[in-house]
Amino acid sequence: MKKKWIIILGIVVTIILVLGVKFYMDEKKLNKEMINVAYSEEAKKVYEKGLKELDPKALTGEGVIETYEIDKQSIEHNPMGGINVTLQVNGDSDLYVFFVLNNTDDKKMIDDGGGNSAKLEKLLEEE
Repeated sequence: MKKKWIIILGIVVTIILVLGVKFYMDEKKLNKEMINVAYSEEAKKVYEKGLKELDPKALTGEGVIETYEIDKQSIEHNPMGGINVTLQVNGDSDLYVFFVLNNTDDKKMIDDGGGNSAKLEKLLEEE
């Protein structure tokens, strides 16, 4: 009887370990896919359009927003759908803009929400 319980316990532990590894690998694959989307050319167009809406002179050297860089650590699944991405502006971690990338019904990528830091908002208002 004792041997039977040990075998059952071994099977249960094995199943739990196998499922844990599967979920971990699926999550890792999903993260890689989200990173690929966040760094895609289509996403770059969305970012630049959004930045130019905030600052019409963005990325020209004349505006407040001169450069941007994707914060790779910020890329995550949005619970409401899409992918959250934060852009660091001008190499300053206090200046940032965040986007929620999503696809429309016709598979076009859009900014489905987001915002920017208070410090960046203040600089934009001063301009």
